[in-house]
Amino acid sequence: DITYAWPTNEIAVMGAEGAANVIFRKQIADADDPEAMRAQMVKEYKAELMHPYYAAERGLVDDVIDPAETRRVLISALAMLRNKHADVPSRKHGNPPQ
Repeated sequence: DITYAWPTNEIAVMGAEGAANVIFRKQIADADDPEAMRAQMVKEYKAELMHPYYAAERGLVDDVIDPAETRRVLISALAMLRNKHADVPSRKHGNPPQ
């Protein structure tokens, strides 16, 4: 229901090396020094896309919190969700014993 991240979290579908190799494949292949270009692209990918603020801007996490505030924030979130009730959808198809 609620997702928090610390400022040091790296949030991505895959690691920076793999993502940079896929996304910047052509630039790396065309570079005079492919290894240097790969290292630069990995560094840029990490700096621009893997930080929790990028995820928060897109609604993937609800907030980026100070690790020292984790206990207080979680207690507050759990108190807010204490009375939450989620209806279980009715089953359209069953699997009754034979």
